[in-house]
Amino acid sequence: MLSGCTPYPEDYARMYRAKGFWQGLTIPEVLERTIRAFPDKIALVEGDTRITYAELGRRIDRLAYAFVRQGLAPLDRVVFQLPNSAGLPIVFLALLKAAVIPVMALPAHRATEIRHFIEHSGATAYFIPDVVRGFDYREMASTLMPACPSLKSVYVMGEPGQGQVDLRRLGELEADPHELATALAARRAASDEVAVMLLSGGTTAIPKMIPRTHDDYAYNFTASAEVCGFHRDTVYLAVLPMAHNFTLACPGILGTFSVGGEVVVATGTAPEAVFPLIEREKATLVSTAVPLVTVWLNSPLAEQYDFSSLKYLMNGGAKLVPELRKRVEERFGCIFIESFGTGEGLLCKTRPDDPEPIRLHSAGQPVSPGDEIRIVDAEDRDVPDGEPGELLARGPYTIRGYYNAPEANKQAFTADGFYRMGDIVRRVDGYLYVEGRKKDLINRGGEKISCEEVENYILACPAVQAVCVVAMPDDTYGEKGCAFVILEPGHSLDLEELTNFLIARSIAKFKLPERLELIEQFPISPAGKILRRELRAKIAAIVAAEKERIPAG
Repeated sequence: MLSGCTPYPEDYARMYRAKGFWQGLTIPEVLERTIRAFPDKIALVEGDTRITYAELGRRIDRLAYAFVRQGLAPLDRVVFQLPNSAGLPIVFLALLKAAVIPVMALPAHRATEIRHFIEHSGATAYFIPDVVRGFDYREMASTLMPACPSLKSVYVMGEPGQGQVDLRRLGELEADPHELATALAARRAASDEVAVMLLSGGTTAIPKMIPRTHDDYAYNFTASAEVCGFHRDTVYLAVLPMAHNFTLACPGILGTFSVGGEVVVATGTAPEAVFPLIEREKATLVSTAVPLVTVWLNSPLAEQYDFSSLKYLMNGGAKLVPELRKRVEERFGCIFIESFGTGEGLLCKTRPDDPEPIRLHSAGQPVSPGDEIRIVDAEDRDVPDGEPGELLARGPYTIRGYYNAPEANKQAFTADGFYRMGDIVRRVDGYLYVEGRKKDLINRGGEKISCEEVENYILACPAVQAVCVVAMPDDTYGEKGCAFVILEPGHSLDLEELTNFLIARSIAKFKLPERLELIEQFPISPAGKILRRELRAKIAAIVAAEKERIPAG
């Protein structure tokens, strides 16, 4: 295995193979199996472009061979920062077929993060678009080249800058079929080798790198595809960033490809972009996130489009409150699926045939019978079912360590290989119920308050469009709750009104937020998650400034 990665212990690897979790196939080989079964079926759609499985395979092979000829070597790491397009999975799978390891950056990452990814991984190449929303990635790449000695080449999806390689032309180069087949056969990776490096959530620091092998990542997307009922007639609408784990493989693009379904690429997230695609392409499943669900539910455009093809709407990244889950099913006439998990491995999902109380309230069950779950207290003692504790996970698609991060691994993994997810959950009848993040508990004089629980209460207030509750420092209690709120247009709200609303819903008084801050937008990570640390820092600065009786900066 690649140096700097923690392998699965051999006894566990044997067990995962014996139980059929690991099939000994690389990710490109999973796709090749589909290509043989459905060569003429549409695999990928963007706008008027429709690509069959046979054509998808040809494009991947041609580009993979071009990468070999360009000098990209087996197990080279490359930073991969492409926006949503039909070209993204082609480039991604071509790299895997050439045994090159993509480090999956997101379009919102900038020079500080990208330089860290290049230096930490020793990346030899950097894959970018030309210009997106006015930002020129070519210029950023040019500034990074002299600062990063390992970086030898830059590949551009679009018009390249000086000394940069045009991915479009590279993919059009003709190749002798025999030479191509021979070169790619020599590049077949071992299935237990690292295929791709994902990035940790990054809401608390620069993301860590998550090495996923072909064995474990192929199982990740095939197992979750099975749980979600994916099959050859599935039409998956890719709306969120396709380079993110959720859209890529949970089940996502790769899960759809594994069963011969169709992937439709959305070029925007607004109702104006998404609703017409659902109707035109007869999408059966859309993966989305809390902020988009709110916008879609409140859009009057929903009345103008036909959603009869839509069977499921899947939410991931953060828990959607029960009231909104119910509205999704009523508004769009589909079944809601909650997806809870992590790029490090464990995936839990509600099932389409779960009863309504489970669908509306729980985070579902793990997707694999091989998933091992522990819920522990502060001393790592297992808690009884029904009691909250920190979630620990181990299994056939959960990593055993971050890439080149020995100190982080000591904190994140137990001695026997369980990953500390940092989520506080309860387990009831095999289903998990998320209480919040361990670090997002407010310790008010010894009383522990779940930020997420209070947020769920506040979201029921008609004046509130979105909310994030964080801890603020307090001389008497240590911490108190502060609610950052985005208001619905045309509404107003003060702390007294919010308090009265919450008391009417019978919330315990010690859980009431003791400060309200109105805000126009939340700070968001590249992965689309609210940066709570920035809100905690903001309110701490305000409180400190008020104590000093000086204006907050």
